[in-house]
Amino acid sequence: MFTGIIEAIAVVKKIENDENNIHYFLESPITHELKIDQSVSHNGVCLTVVGLEDKIYKVTAIHETLEKTNLKELQVDDVVNLERCTVANGRFDGHIVQGHVDTVATCESIEDQHGSFLYTFSYSPAQEYITVEKGSITVNGISLTVVNSKENSFSVAIIPYTLENTNLKSVQVGSTVNLEFDIIGKYVAKLVTRQA
Repeated sequence: MFTGIIEAIAVVKKIENDENNIHYFLESPITHELKIDQSVSHNGVCLTVVGLEDKIYKVTAIHETLEKTNLKELQVDDVVNLERCTVANGRFDGHIVQGHVDTVATCESIEDQHGSFLYTFSYSPAQEYITVEKGSITVNGISLTVVNSKENSFSVAIIPYTLENTNLKSVQVGSTVNLEFDIIGKYVAKLVTRQA
């Protein structure tokens, strides 16, 4: 389990296709602390470390993961948001994040609000994909607070620290990002649908 608080940024150093899978080789400031078989969130996608060599580590994304996320768009030198699993006695600074991306969204606009930035995203409609004003949403693995919640779109206000320390600074209008909706909201939506 994760909390959506980004620990570090990794740089994609090499990409290898292997049938329907893709192996990513990444360099990060926390590589020396990683272990084989460890779960790490990459842009909100939980992937297992399968190789380590010096500053580089390797993860593999399978076909299903590639189909549901923006990982298939990664290129060499792209940056990826990283978060290791939450330790049981750690502070819970974000919200409950599973590392299971629900869908992707498109960045519709970025507004400079002179001290913060308002990013607006849209996504394909689905009954279980809901946001609520001041609720939580995970964008590329980052726990953010929803503003302007609408049907199939929402905005998030980004402080300069988050912009500087995540890959949101490389997101432009038209960019694709990974979304994981709040797990509690998804359960509520499913229960309401069953009762209806």
